Amino acid sequence: MKICVLVKEVPDAAVEKRINPSTGRLDRSGEKNLNPFDTHAIEAAMQLKEGGAVEVDEVVAVTMGPESAQRALQKAVSLGADRSLQLTDEALAGSDVNGTGYALAKALESEAPDLVLLGQQSDDGECYTIGAVVADHLEMPSLTQVIKIDVERSGDEGRRKLRCERQAEYGYDTVLVELPAVISVGDAINEPRYPSLKAIMGAKKKPREEKTAADLGIEADRIGYDNARAHCADFKAPAAKEAGRIIEDEDTGETVEQIVTWLDERKLLA
Repeated sequence: MKICVLVKEVPDAAVEKRINPSTGRLDRSGEKNLNPFDTHAIEAAMQLKEGGAVEVDEVVAVTMGPESAQRALQKAVSLGADRSLQLTDEALAGSDVNGTGYALAKALESEAPDLVLLGQQSDDGECYTIGAVVADHLEMPSLTQVIKIDVERSGDEGRRKLRCERQAEYGYDTVLVELPAVISVGDAINEPRYPSLKAIMGAKKKPREEKTAADLGIEADRIGYDNARAHCADFKAPAAKEAGRIIEDEDTGETVEQIVTWLDERKLLA
């Protein structure tokens, strides 16, 4: 069984997110890191590999991004992935979710995985839908917000299945999915491990393959900013919030009266 985990390089959580006014796209300068939601997908893959319920031959980290994205792949392999694949090509820059999902699906086709895992969202665009787009192109079943994965034991080894529990608005669903499949995991599924120093150093020696759009037969008119179906037409920073009012509790009765008056002035009392 082969598991591919989709990962992404995103701006570090400490970096203020801004739109580049000249391109209408997210400003990706500054410190970058592996998308934290994807670490849960890597951990889910490792638990399947180490659990023994199914034989996992390898875990492959797959990303689409510029040269700097190899650092996200190094983090992914330090967390346990056996090797990595990077789809990198200037023609892919500015692709929307449709172009990105299509390109990633072509990369995955070259790997022929039995299972594709990814985090529920990216920490930058927070799109939530890339897994479904990839699954549609691969013609595989798709599950989202999965918080538990168990291998369904069956006498028919040719039809491997996973029993998955997923969060829903009304509670939880338990779904039996036949492989191959694409599964987006929620951050409640596990607690990602920390890479050891040995794993961090060893990550630099693990195989990393680079492929371009042409290598994978990706059609040029389906990727890139000019072919994106969604463009950012207008944007502005949110209005600054008014400074809050601090009431010192020197006299409880007076403090309560001030709070009630403040709420009443704004018609917030029933």
